[in-house]
Amino acid sequence: MKRVHVIVSGDVQGVGYRYTARGVAERIGVAGWIRNRPDGTVEAEIEGSEEQVTSMLAWMHQGPPGSHVRERVVSDAPLEGAGGFQVRRTG
Repeated sequence: MKRVHVIVSGDVQGVGYRYTARGVAERIGVAGWIRNRPDGTVEAEIEGSEEQVTSMLAWMHQGPPGSHVRERVVSDAPLEGAGGFQVRRTG
């Protein structure tokens, strides 16, 4: 199992990025959360198998139609063993 912390920048707010990400996360089977940040970026933590996390990160680099991902910064995070995937309030 692996958990990563991700910051995505570009045109990623107001385009359905978080809610589409939740659907993709549920389909892939990863756990974690995603939220907008006041600076216009999107922040997430993703947990799952190496393959699941890689798949989710690939989607996050592309994003939904209407988004334009400029940069994606990924760092390792401690495992939490959380279930489900949540859209959180702006933080």
